[in-house]
Amino acid sequence: MMASRPKQAEARPAPRLYLITPQVAEANGFAGQLADALAAADVAAVLLRLAAADERTLINRVKELAPLVQDKDAALLLDGLLSLVARAGADGAHVSDIADLGAALELLKPDRIVGAGSLVTRHDAMLAAEAGVDYVMFGGPAAGQPSEFSAIADRIAWWSEVFELPCIGYAATREEIAPLVAAGADFVALDYVWADPRGVAAALADAAERLQRAEIAP
Repeated sequence: MMASRPKQAEARPAPRLYLITPQVAEANGFAGQLADALAAADVAAVLLRLAAADERTLINRVKELAPLVQDKDAALLLDGLLSLVARAGADGAHVSDIADLGAALELLKPDRIVGAGSLVTRHDAMLAAEAGVDYVMFGGPAAGQPSEFSAIADRIAWWSEVFELPCIGYAATREEIAPLVAAGADFVALDYVWADPRGVAAALADAAERLQRAEIAP
């Protein structure tokens, strides 16, 4: 899912969607929404964000939701919670503090995915890549990242020109999908679909269509 993009002489793989969940406090109630979303569009990965709870409750939430994601050949990543990844059956973790990358890589690689977000500077992004992460994310719901869309797009354009490691661009709205693809994002992350008045399935299907149109645009 997070393989490096080919060298520039080869065709660039089509960008894919990366779905970020809201804070999930009750897995059973959220499962239907998640299933509807994954049935509506191709999704490469789901970043599962969990509301605070005791360890056993967190593991049970992941175990309930993981099959919905993995049966669609998508990767289930936990937002942090490194020690729970293997025990809960997740495919990896997304790390939002560069200080935690070393521990994440030591604990989870090479069998599982480790992604890096909240990369405030270009230097942080390069350090994460050199450390061995599977992707870097620019923008996102976590604090401390570039918040202006123009800054996110500029960071992605720079990264895609220089590095082969996949990059993810965060789209706060559906209108930001096409510009992220144009900038060179390998994946487009989004979470606005959960609050879309059309419903999550319709919103995600629309996002997938916008992604495809942006990819084939001259």
